[in-house]
This record gives sequence, structure tokens and C-alpha cells, in this order.
Amino acid sequence: MTAAHITVSAVVLRDEAGRVLTVRKRGTSRFMLPGGKPEPGEDAADAAVREAAEELGVALDRERLSLLGEFTAAAANEPDHTVTGMVFTHPGVGIGSPQAEIAEVRWMHPSEAHDDLAPMLEHHVLPAVASLDGWG
Repeated sequence: MTAAHITVSAVVLRDEAGRVLTVRKRGTSRFMLPGGKPEPGEDAADAAVREAAEELGVALDRERLSLLGEFTAAAANEPDHTVTGMVFTHPGVGIGSPQAEIAEVRWMHPSEAHDDLAPMLEHHVLPAVASLDGWG
């Protein structure tokens, strides 16, 4: 049986110390980037901006998004699914409190090890961010 596939948009937000903002959705145990599934007719960048507003109450500037990459991994919260994420970076913005389905936010350095990260974040995004910083 072939795994079902999900497409998402996500955004890497960093603080002054270079830490990456991760989020954990209600009822789940894995941390991931803010983001989600594009709505019908919505492109990946617009979905990333909308999801950041819904989940974190932040207004990102679509023109300041930069594509980090397109990554595919096992889905963190949907058994027998894979996920492909269009992952963008955006200059730092002030982050409010978690909203919508977000239960918790956590800042982490790209080189930190955690046992509760989504596979795409752990195996693809954080190494790509570390590489941007000259660590990878």
C-alpha cells in the first residue's frame, strides 16, 4: 500500500540568537515549523503567510519570504502519510502567544538535538538552516 501524501507550506522564523521557532499542535507530541496545508487556489508563499497569521498572530511580508527548499519526509502526526513541505525563511518578527491549533511554542538552536521533532524538521530543515549558517 502506498502512503497517502500531504503538501504543506511552512516558515522558518528566527530570533536574534539564531534560534528557530517551533510549534506543537494540540493533541500531538512533535514540534514542527509554523505552517499548514494550502487552501484551494492558494500558492505556497501565500499559505505560509496565512498560516503564520492564524497560528502565531504575526503578519509576514510575502515579498520578504525566501525559499529554503522543498523537502519530503514521513508525516509527524498522520500515520502512513508522507509530507512535502515548501519551506520559506522570513526575517525575524515579534511572536505573540500561540493561537488556533497551536498548544506550545519552543525556540531551539538549529544544532540542538531533541527527540520530539517532526521528521521533516529534524532531517531536512534544521540541517539546511545550519548549512546557511556555515555549520553544516
